[in-house]
Amino acid sequence: MSARDERAVSILLENIGRYIAREAGRGTLITPMRATFSKDRKNATIYVSVYPESQEGNAIDFLMRHKDLFRNELKKTTRFARLPFIWFEIDKGERARQAFEDATRGLEIPKEDIPD
Repeated sequence: MSARDERAVSILLENIGRYIAREAGRGTLITPMRATFSKDRKNATIYVSVYPESQEGNAIDFLMRHKDLFRNELKKTTRFARLPFIWFEIDKGERARQAFEDATRGLEIPKEDIPD
């Protein structure tokens, strides 16, 4: 990813984080984890983590209802050369990482397997 793309992702994540903190209810924690742009930069997908997991559907519904409002805010607060259309998805990679961490918690690594 180019430095320009990294900066755009950073700006997008920072802005959606502020928007969620301001607009979302306090009963669910919605955390933007990462974002990707299409090759033509017309679309951006923001991947979020939701706690509790039982609220993922409601969180995605909330975010999709607010995507145009968020895009309008981006228009006012950023200077993207091309303002992307926004989509939201659950970050399944983060969920897999957490499941792996939970599964391996408490396992001991034999001393002979630890490099010096």
